[in-house]
Parts: sequence; C-alpha cells; structure tokens
Amino acid sequence: MGGVFLCTIIAVTNQTGGGGKTTTSAALLSSLHQRGARVLGIDLDPQGSLGFCLGLDIENCATVYDVMRGDKYIRDVVVSTECGDILPSNILLSGAELEFSRAGREFLLKTQLSELEDDYDVIIIDTPPALNVLTVNAYVAADSLIIPMAPEILSLLGVAQIRETIDTVRRCYNSRLKVLGILLNKFNPRLNLNREVLELSEQIARQLGSKVFESKIRASVAVAEAPAHGESVLTYAPRSKPAEDFQELVDEILGSRFPRAAETSMEE
Repeated sequence: MGGVFLCTIIAVTNQTGGGGKTTTSAALLSSLHQRGARVLGIDLDPQGSLGFCLGLDIENCATVYDVMRGDKYIRDVVVSTECGDILPSNILLSGAELEFSRAGREFLLKTQLSELEDDYDVIIIDTPPALNVLTVNAYVAADSLIIPMAPEILSLLGVAQIRETIDTVRRCYNSRLKVLGILLNKFNPRLNLNREVLELSEQIARQLGSKVFESKIRASVAVAEAPAHGESVLTYAPRSKPAEDFQELVDEILGSRFPRAAETSMEE
C-alpha cells in the first residue's frame, strides 16, 4: 500500500490550549494504524502530551529535542506503541526558541524527516499551543494542517490568529501548505453557542481557503479518561461517540486510501 503513495504529513495545530490537539493526534494515529497504515506521530509540544497519552515514559527516553539538536539519529529515537510509532518530546524542548537560533532553523524537522518519509504512509505532528519556532518547523515539514478547536469564542480567536503564520510559511518556506479543515471538538449542536461558533468558524475556514469538517467530535468522559490509561480514545473506548466521530473524520480525510476495516465499523 505504502509504495504507491508518497508519505502524507499532517500537522494538528491551534495556538490556544484546550482545543483537543493531542486527543485528535492520538485518535488519527490509532485509527490509521487500525486500518493498516504505517504511521508516525511526532510530539512537538514540550509538555510531551502525545507520548504520555500513548503510555510512554517521556522523562526517561531520547526525544525529538535530541534529534533537532543533532545529538541523536532520528531512527534511534522513534518508539513503537500500540497506535504506531512515536517520536516523543519532553520539557527540554521548551528551550527551542532560544537554542535553535541559527540560520535555517525553520527546516530542522523537515531535514530530519527526509530520512524517514519512505518508512511511513502518514506522519502526524502534534504542535505546541503557541506560534513559535516549533510550530513553524511543523508547518514547513507538513503537507497540510488540521485545526481542532473547542466551540468557544477564545478558540475562534486562536484560529483566526493562525492565518498570518500560515501565510508567512506559504510565502517564505512551504508554498504547498494547505489547511485540510477546522475540526470542532466537544460539539453539541443543541447548544446555541455551539451553533454560533460553527457559523463563525465556517467564515474563518473560507478565509483560509478551507472548510469545517463534516465530522464533529462529540463530548464524552472517555476522552478525559483515556490518557490516564496510556491509550487513545479509540482503543480505550472504541464504541464511544468520540471514537466513532474520529473514525468518521479519518473516513473524510483519508478514507479512500485507508478504508475502515469491517471490525472497526461500529453498530448504530
């Protein structure tokens, strides 16, 4: 399957916290892995949330920080999990803005990933909740972006502010970068605020040359419980509403290439 297509690199991004970036990244990895895709998750958040959520001991392993510094070979840092391979992170990465100051720093991740692209069908990058050199590295390396957000006004502001960074990266570093869509998390269509935010997010999506995904992720306690068990919501609660919603999201963005296996389809 992987030999026919080039590797697809997707960055999951929003400059505000609480939008569900890491939950989305873990769910995408899990779903694609279930469908037979060769997947790699890259944690660019110094909090190390993606690795932690998938059961890694992030304090006692080599990380993407070591790779970007040139201290470790990228293949030696990748860790296998039940949801695919992970390039983990931890708090040491928080010094990147000051430490990675040399010319060409925007291409540190892209250069390293060139060593791995033939090994994977899809690479998912979980970005930090900030617009900094790590986020720019993700945008430069990626083919496309997914922007998850909570149905709240402050989340909308964060999405609107991303546009300038996207435009700069397109102009200076990666003209191919596109926005796949805005993903609404914790969505309840019965609430007036949620419906209002949907309308406003559709306006912002048009400004980005994109859309709001048809798939909306419903709220569930399973989303909060899964990281404590070192799992994505798809493996922790595969029959929960968010798990089904994330499967539908993968159907929407990559379903033609990686169709859902019969056993991952859920009963109504």
